[in-house]
Amino acid sequence: MPVEDFDAIFNVNARGAFLCCQEAANRIVRGGGGRIVMISTSLVGALLAKYGAYTASKAAVETLVKILAKELGGTKITVNCVAPGPIATELFFEGKTEEDIKRSVDRIPMGRIGEPKDVAPVVGFLCKDEAEWVNGQVIRANGGSV
Repeated sequence: MPVEDFDAIFNVNARGAFLCCQEAANRIVRGGGGRIVMISTSLVGALLAKYGAYTASKAAVETLVKILAKELGGTKITVNCVAPGPIATELFFEGKTEEDIKRSVDRIPMGRIGEPKDVAPVVGFLCKDEAEWVNGQVIRANGGSV
């Protein structure tokens, strides 16, 4: 992989997450508290070949979430992360063969690729008042693949 591609992936995923968290925290502090929910990937737990830069950039997001949760202690802001497994989106299918997709399905005990509706309720829960005790966590929503 060319270093320019590596840098681009980290700029979007790690640096982008940092900047979003920074701005969100500044605004939420002024509002008296709230929730920050970032999105990572279950690849951080799976450590599959050929996804090194992407996985490492998302591992940075997960670490940022855990540290930011501590740094924002006392502000009534929680910071968490949802790490989906394979989700049936254009991005997931892009460039994959039928064999690639079958390998992905075979790694999932639920026997299927996830759908956005499998992940959205997890994010929604983390945004609720009832989730105030959940802080600095990474929740893997992946059908059991990791």
